[in-house]
Amino acid sequence: MIVLSDPSAFRNECEQARRSQKRVGLVPTMGALHEGHATLIRRAREAADFVAVTIFVNPTQFGPNEDFSRYPRTLDADVEKCTQAGASLVFAPETSAMYPPGDETRVVPGATAGPFCGEFRPGHFQGVATVVSKLFALTGACTAAFGKKDYQQLRVIQRLVTDLFFPVVVLPVPTVRESDGLAMSSRNRYLSETDRRNALAIPRGLSAAHRAFAAGERRASVLTSLVRNPISAVANSIDYVDIADADTLAIARDDAPVSDRSVIAVAARFSGARLIDNVVLGEDPAPIG
Repeated sequence: MIVLSDPSAFRNECEQARRSQKRVGLVPTMGALHEGHATLIRRAREAADFVAVTIFVNPTQFGPNEDFSRYPRTLDADVEKCTQAGASLVFAPETSAMYPPGDETRVVPGATAGPFCGEFRPGHFQGVATVVSKLFALTGACTAAFGKKDYQQLRVIQRLVTDLFFPVVVLPVPTVRESDGLAMSSRNRYLSETDRRNALAIPRGLSAAHRAFAAGERRASVLTSLVRNPISAVANSIDYVDIADADTLAIARDDAPVSDRSVIAVAARFSGARLIDNVVLGEDPAPIG
């Protein structure tokens, strides 16, 4: 396993891989890796010969009252997980390497970044688009794996690649869940035992909406209520439960009919943990079968 912190050295390794006729894969992460990340690495390995995993807790995508300072940093364990999953290289830079002295350039996404988390985390997707653009510029031509759990992030990055002509193929990977349906997340480790039980209201609600949609329900308010009601009974707060066109992320309101391929997404807080999840209705399986 190669572990690098210098951006130039990382770029050189990716270029050398391509010169050796290897297909390059990329898996951007913030570390604290779990089985969901391992699945991303394995999927990238199916599409590429040389897989680079980046581990960088990106400060520009955190708001002033968010968990940047306490976000788990477990580099040694992460490198071991990358090795086991088949990665070729880990790039774990310091903040000063990714944002050099005098740094002032930002990549500002458009309407795709507006709803869902965009409304509740101002500047978040600007930070995501900026750091991912930096990683794409360093990696060069590659196949990059991103999880569908962060569905809005996936759509922002797909738009970024199209609009800025990055030589990148974006590989969407289905959400990886625990056996009880909870989406795997690095923030799950913040949950107390009680919070962990309560958080199951998210996959239960999404599954109820999935069943109703499969039975023909298309009213936005009915589908979102099926998700919101069980969560509101146990969560500390809910940022949003919304349904939108799966491609444009245009929100459907009230009794407006939703499209036959719609994403229903939720962000809710359980004590100190903000959890997100979603299901693409008409495409994804129910979180709980």
